[in-house]
Amino acid sequence: MDPLIAKLLFALGYLVPIIAIRGPHIKAKKAQTFRQDTKVGSDTAAFVLTTVGNAFVPLLFIVSPVFWFADYESPLWAGIVGAVLLIPGHWFFYRSHRDLGENWSPVLEVREGHTLVTGGIYRRIRHPMYTSVWLFVIAQALLLPNWIAGFGGLIPFTFLYFLRVGKEERLMLEEFGDEYAE
Repeated sequence: MDPLIAKLLFALGYLVPIIAIRGPHIKAKKAQTFRQDTKVGSDTAAFVLTTVGNAFVPLLFIVSPVFWFADYESPLWAGIVGAVLLIPGHWFFYRSHRDLGENWSPVLEVREGHTLVTGGIYRRIRHPMYTSVWLFVIAQALLLPNWIAGFGGLIPFTFLYFLRVGKEERLMLEEFGDEYAE
């Protein structure tokens, strides 16, 4: 796939919708209060590194030649598969945000009035938002033919995923008990 087309697909097919989907939830979160916050330094660092690798590094790659030395030739099929993966990635991302509503948070916390979401996409998939990000970081690696920008999201997200999921499971079990275990 032509690198310029791949860059445009990534920018328009990934970054723009993410901002449009997550933006309103970030704004709404600022007005809420929380009861329990399990934020720790390693979690915050992994989240920041994932954001840098998944958004800022690719943007820098798209708008400048700074990572030219790490470019490689990419087969057409890789770009096509990457572009196709964005579609279910956005669907999972949108549905998980919509179904969570005010329960969404970028950090591990329990808010006043926090409820367990068991409907919508959460009826079938335990962690659909993580599923969406897995699809995004794989799409990024396939769309951006550069060892730094392409894999910039995959490595830190893998670390974040394995760091956070266990903590999130424990927090939800503490808060919702058997109802969450089901």
